[in-house]
Amino acid sequence: MLRVQALSKRYATGDQALGGVTLTIPAGQVVGLIGPSGAGKSTLIRCVNRLVEPSGGSIYLNDIDLTRLNHSQLRQARRRMAMIFQEFALVERLTVMENVLSGQLGYVSFWRSLLRQFPAAAVAKAFATLDRVGLADHIDKRADTLSGGQRQRVGIARALLQNPDLLLVDEPTASLDPKTSRQIMRLLTDVCAEQQLAAIINIHDVALARMFVQRIVGLRKGLVVFDGPPESLDATALTMIYGAEDWTGTIQETECQPDPYVQLDPMTQSPLVPA
Repeated sequence: MLRVQALSKRYATGDQALGGVTLTIPAGQVVGLIGPSGAGKSTLIRCVNRLVEPSGGSIYLNDIDLTRLNHSQLRQARRRMAMIFQEFALVERLTVMENVLSGQLGYVSFWRSLLRQFPAAAVAKAFATLDRVGLADHIDKRADTLSGGQRQRVGIARALLQNPDLLLVDEPTASLDPKTSRQIMRLLTDVCAEQQLAAIINIHDVALARMFVQRIVGLRKGLVVFDGPPESLDATALTMIYGAEDWTGTIQETECQPDPYVQLDPMTQSPLVPA
């Protein structure tokens, strides 16, 4: 579980990116973080793993207050928080397998990692994870030969190899085509459900967020102005988050074009929940 309490961030320039954000995200829940550019979405994610130092408030991962950890303690805690980047952050000249195994760097010594000597259990988990994300046939390919969607799958596999409790995902579909974007969002939500991972996904595509995540949090000027299920994200809520606009098309896009991989009840047309 992730608990963020009264989290604030003010930069040295005087700009306030976060103005007291409070959130609780239980294990297994995927939260879509939306809002206009400059709303504080990326800052929030980076404050959680302290890539950006908060100005105030507290952040608990399970029972550990991340804001009070020293450098050594934070390194240990970051094993439990996996980051997935918009730009993929792969080492281009390394193979898919080598990139995925880098998710174990928090668990092995510097010299073993330099020599690429990983425990047999980690290698076995890497094979299984690559199969899960659909890359079993690409293990020995260099990262720079992959498509954007394949690179993002490598990033997801690498994150899962950390054995995390929390996924922090920064705009995972920003550079992908619509079909691949759906596939990546579906993969993220599926693996979180399978492994009971809490997740925050910073996403600009409101239609995708409404289609896939369980809960949407809307930020504006560093404040939470919406927090609820996707079906509550109506035109009024979108106006609170982004400002006045005709939101009819955005809402109808997800209502009229459901995810084709979701089975619907033939009588009610509601999504079927797997047994």
